[in-house]
Amino acid sequence: MAISTGVGVSLATGVRTFLPPLAVGALARADAGIDFSGTGYAFLESVPWLAVLVLLIALLTLAERARVVVPALVLAACAVAIGALEFAGALADEGYAAGAGFPAGAACAIVGFLAARAFFGRAAARARTGGEEEAASLVDLFAQGAALMLAVLAVLVWPVSWIAVAFALWVLAVQRRRSAQKYEGLRILR
Repeated sequence: MAISTGVGVSLATGVRTFLPPLAVGALARADAGIDFSGTGYAFLESVPWLAVLVLLIALLTLAERARVVVPALVLAACAVAIGALEFAGALADEGYAAGAGFPAGAACAIVGFLAARAFFGRAAARARTGGEEEAASLVDLFAQGAALMLAVLAVLVWPVSWIAVAFALWVLAVQRRRSAQKYEGLRILR
């Protein structure tokens, strides 16, 4: 159960970096499905940590509205670090050694980040090239909602995490196959 929760929360953190940890921290403060207090990860439900996450969400939203591009590498690095902490915290909550949560959480966050870029990024790019800026904003809103829902469900209905991982891996496999087909067509033209 702890592994499933860690997988889902880390994956959701990869999809949208700051919103899922905020939701999990709020659930942990209410002791709803997860509780970091009494572990070395009690800060994940502390008010200062949650306030920092709210501030980062606000700054990211303002940057997007002002059309300031936040480098994907920065968001990916934050997602990996936070995803690793969340996975380790989920393991520690159930009394397991948290050390294994760091590499597993980082890997899940990377998978979530790459799958979200492939799935939601392509949809938003298509909408922008078609002149549909509002549609691109809706795609981003849908991504935030999906990440939030995955994080909450990973805590409350933990088997959902495995469905989300399967979907993310499927998205990455389809993207890889499409890019291979694209370049194969170029080889034929030579």
